[in-house]
Amino acid sequence: MDPSKIREKIGSFRILVIGRANAGKTTILQRVCNTSDNPEIYNSSGKKIDPAVLQASRERGEHDINNQMMFKSNPGFVFHDSRGFEAGGESEFNTVKAFITHRSKETRIKNQLHVIWYCIPMDEACRSFTAAERKFFSQCDTGSIPVIILFTKFDALYDIAFKQLKKSKIPPEDAATRAPKHAEESFANGPQLKRLKDLPPPPKCHVCLPDMNKDGADCSPLIERTAETLDNEVLEQLFVSTQQTNLELCMKYAIQR
Repeated sequence: MDPSKIREKIGSFRILVIGRANAGKTTILQRVCNTSDNPEIYNSSGKKIDPAVLQASRERGEHDINNQMMFKSNPGFVFHDSRGFEAGGESEFNTVKAFITHRSKETRIKNQLHVIWYCIPMDEACRSFTAAERKFFSQCDTGSIPVIILFTKFDALYDIAFKQLKKSKIPPEDAATRAPKHAEESFANGPQLKRLKDLPPPPKCHVCLPDMNKDGADCSPLIERTAETLDNEVLEQLFVSTQQTNLELCMKYAIQR
């Protein structure tokens, strides 16, 4: 099917973004949509919410997962934001669970949830899975919706790798150059990914995202892995044609078609 006809029929590609506070979610969405602007927020009826009203709601601690985040630079993506349900966040967990269940039962593909990005920041003392995150995978039935874990702020591990290399008597200049690769190799063989495989059920895949706060940050790995997890060919074409940051991916899927 022609991607333009798919967009006309389905509309937008819908993503739920879950993560702890300060996990860098908004920054990643800005990279995906190739903008530095803040998103516009719409309610479930499609009416734009006044920023002042939205700010007042946030100050009162209110949050509505049904609100839709969209960026002017790429309105083909619709994002739903869930606050992280850290220890004691039973209410937030139940809200997320109900939202996913509701979207899973939608008969029209345009109203369904198409993918879930679960963000875990690497700049915190707890760099692995918390009890709340294990609870999500064990108790939240995501059905056929693919879940991808995003290890955000991955560059925080570069500093740890740099110190490890210096302890090995490697000169500081060489240690700084080798730190990113060393961090990636240590992470690949470390406990985080082993625990990832033990989650019931495990996510579809994971992606490591460093330096998303820097100009020219590359979110291509996230785009590519997301496309790979989509079993539905129509959704795959919708996602690939909607994203604007990876032209090579568009060409690859166009050739395959």
